[in-house]
Amino acid sequence: MTVMNPERKIQFLEAEEFDVHGDTGSRAGIMERSDFLDAYSEAVAGVVERVSLMVVHLSVKQKVRGRGGSYRDVDGGGSGVIIAPDGYIVTNCHVIEDAASMEVVTYDGTHFIADVVGRDASTDLALVRIGAAGLPAISMGDSSRLRPGQVAIAIGSPLGFQGTVTAGVISALGRSMRSKSGRLIEEVIQTDAALNPGNSGGPLVDSRGRLIGINTAIIQMAQGICFAVPVNTVRRVVAQLFSQGRVVRGFLGISGQTVPLPTRVVRHYNLAQETGVQIMAVVPHSPAEAVGLREGDILLSLGDNRIATVDDIHRFLSGEAIGKKIGLSYLRDWVNLRSTVITPTEYKEE
Repeated sequence: MTVMNPERKIQFLEAEEFDVHGDTGSRAGIMERSDFLDAYSEAVAGVVERVSLMVVHLSVKQKVRGRGGSYRDVDGGGSGVIIAPDGYIVTNCHVIEDAASMEVVTYDGTHFIADVVGRDASTDLALVRIGAAGLPAISMGDSSRLRPGQVAIAIGSPLGFQGTVTAGVISALGRSMRSKSGRLIEEVIQTDAALNPGNSGGPLVDSRGRLIGINTAIIQMAQGICFAVPVNTVRRVVAQLFSQGRVVRGFLGISGQTVPLPTRVVRHYNLAQETGVQIMAVVPHSPAEAVGLREGDILLSLGDNRIATVDDIHRFLSGEAIGKKIGLSYLRDWVNLRSTVITPTEYKEE
């Protein structure tokens, strides 16, 4: 039988003496790791401290039609972010869909009745306003400069818990997902920053607290794959919702994705760009089908405007483009440069 010495004490290994590689006694290794983790924590915590002041909870009563044809009120809600000091808030369109009434709760617990300024189901974005002034407003980033692996922080009020935070990285860029209207939302940000019911409409921000996207969807049973509408799309849509209450856009009848062009093709045709937009699908009876565009064609220009990304097409297809004959150049089979004339129509939400 082993007899323990009552005067002997266990020497617990202090954290500062543990090397990250498994050796003890190396302070340098653990201090470097500790400093790094502390810096990361400080960065995230600092962002959360500032941005949480700009995140709101939306409580919505929706009119839902029952089986017997009668309507009943159903409680819903989501998150939003203040983008202007005079009470303008961006959220998801689906958060305020069929709203009979809507209330906004700010970071300090103040309740406001909110009005819808405009909504756009095609990008799942909406702009609402509350009667307040001098509110803290978020600063805008630039989603065209994002990179996979970059830190992404999601802030919202899932299930009504104000100021809930998750952090992760940008998993991928240039994704596409279909909105409730059936239109593809393109150039979507994919992130592993976990979202929960009620996080919809909240901000996705970078390590400096700048808005890079609006959290919009979760794929259930998909190990935390989450999506956000990029801030460059938010800028464009919100500007029109503010001025017109809706988004008037031209329609070509295609969905596409940004792709790199072969170097030999760029050199052969002396192109002033290294990317184009490849058509993934053509809508039947659309302007694109009428001029013979087909899946796999790569758009290079519309009029005098270079088409290097999907954002370039979206920017071009404003209300001013509707009904005008516009020159279009594209590659077929990756090597054959072709041109045609296309006339955009007005996009109609179903």
